[in-house]
Amino acid sequence: MNWVASLRSTWPRRAPGLPPGQRRLDIFPRFSDNPLLRPPLSVGPARIEVRGEGITPFTLTANDLARIGPREQTSDFHCVTTWTHRQVRWTGLPMTAVWKQLIAPRCPDRAAYVVAIGADEFRAVYTLDDLLDPDVLVASAMHGEPLEIRHGAPLRLVSPSQYGYKSVKHFCALEIHFTEPSSTLGPKEHLRARVALEERHSRIPARLLRWPYRLLVPLTITVAERTGRMASGEAQARRRPKAPEAG
Repeated sequence: MNWVASLRSTWPRRAPGLPPGQRRLDIFPRFSDNPLLRPPLSVGPARIEVRGEGITPFTLTANDLARIGPREQTSDFHCVTTWTHRQVRWTGLPMTAVWKQLIAPRCPDRAAYVVAIGADEFRAVYTLDDLLDPDVLVASAMHGEPLEIRHGAPLRLVSPSQYGYKSVKHFCALEIHFTEPSSTLGPKEHLRARVALEERHSRIPARLLRWPYRLLVPLTITVAERTGRMASGEAQARRRPKAPEAG
């Protein structure tokens, strides 16, 4: 692919049937609020640490999660910066089942908010009701293949009805809260972030953000993909056996 074609592929384009302010992007890139943020150089087995107010910390292991039957679902992925990648096929565990079967029995009834945390230290704040929406998935595979590190391996919390910053890559922990916690993204993170209502930002009207956000898409994709490739190269180098020393 030449440079012009590659740049063109990063620009969102008009398409029918999309939510307010969204445009279609045919590629599904690695993307981040901080494109210089590197993914973890290695990922271990799937596990979710649970901690927070009124709770004794515990960890859901891969064996715990295996008690819940997997589900496949296909949904569009909507980034807050106005691009949408259509028809992503995810495989994973319904968050409602994970919560009701594995977390709720050990969690106070007063829980109202949760913070989902990735191994790259990204954090997203949810109301408990939004986290338990029927289409929220703890995904482990995409299009029939295990998640790549660039897309959030080993687990990704996928919330199709919310903007992409709620779909936490490298999902590894949940914090339980009784009152709304502060966001590490500041006002850029809308608590609900519902795509259908165009809740892009907690303070600025969504229509004012469409073009400023959209103009940043090509540069953000370019930097985020380059950061991901560099991290993947370092991870591969670490896994290579060392050559025996001479002498």
